[in-house]
Amino acid sequence: MRINKLLNAVKNIDKVYEGVKNNMFKKSYIEDIANYRWQQCKTCVHLDIKGDKCAMPGSKPCCGECGCSLSFKTRSLASECPLEGDDKRWEQVMEADQEQVLLTNLQKKDDHDNKKI
Repeated sequence: MRINKLLNAVKNIDKVYEGVKNNMFKKSYIEDIANYRWQQCKTCVHLDIKGDKCAMPGSKPCCGECGCSLSFKTRSLASECPLEGDDKRWEQVMEADQEQVLLTNLQKKDDHDNKKI
């Protein structure tokens, strides 16, 4: 079962990278989204606090359904809860390429604002 979760992580490497990057370089709006998502995950029966169902050992807490580290998955704006129907806890906010455009534009604005000072 764990091999299937690892293969799924490789297939979604762009979303994994996005979550890792957003975990390292925190932005307040992403943290707000991650906190909301975490609150939803905390009440889910698939929450794996011990890490028995994590795709990667040592990445707990994780989603027992998909095996993703919740520290990363909740910070990936292009990711969504893997559950279906009424069980789905949260949706993706935007596609990964849309987020990259947003971040690029925010960086340009920051650079422009810093030049004014």
